[in-house]
Amino acid sequence: MKLRVSEIVSLDGVMEEPFHWSGSYMDQEIGQEVMRALSATDAMLFGRTTYEEMAAAWPNREGEMADIFNRVPKYVVSSTLTEASWNNSHLITGNIVEEIAKLKTQPGGFLLVQGSADLVGLLAQHDLIDEYYFSVAPLVLGKGKRLFREAEQIQLQLRDSHAYQTGMLRLRYEPVRH
Repeated sequence: MKLRVSEIVSLDGVMEEPFHWSGSYMDQEIGQEVMRALSATDAMLFGRTTYEEMAAAWPNREGEMADIFNRVPKYVVSSTLTEASWNNSHLITGNIVEEIAKLKTQPGGFLLVQGSADLVGLLAQHDLIDEYYFSVAPLVLGKGKRLFREAEQIQLQLRDSHAYQTGMLRLRYEPVRH
C-alpha cells in the first residue's frame, strides 16, 4: 500500500478543525473527488485525537462515505489508548515506524492519513509518506495548529493540481527521494 496524507489546510497552513472553517468552499465537484479518493483507500491510519473524533462521528452515520469509513481497517497510533472499539480498528502502540513500514508492505491501494499532524510529522521524518494530497482553502486563519510546525525540510514534486469553482485548490505532491 502507498501511504497518502490527505489534509484540508488554509493558505497559512492551519489544519486544525477544518470542518469548522472549510465548509463554504466545498461543493458537489469536491465531494465527488473526495469519494473517488476514499474509494481507493484500503486502510486508514490515525493519531489518537483524530481517531477519537472520527470514532465519535462516523459509526452512526449512513451513506457511501460512512460505509467506507466504517468498513476499512483502521490503525491507531497511541501510547494512551488501551482499546480501539470502532469497527475494524487496531492499535499501534509499539515501534510506530516499524509497524507502519510493515503495513505499507501489504497489498492494496492507499493507507490514508487524515488530520493527525503529529503523526504526519513522524511519518515525514522517517520518509514513510508516498503522497501528499492537500485541499487548500482560500482563507488565512492567522492562528491554529499548522500541519508542518517544526519539520525538517521536505522537498516535494507537484504531480497534479486542480482549481475548483469555490476557490479551493487540490494539490497532489510526491516526496523527492534522492
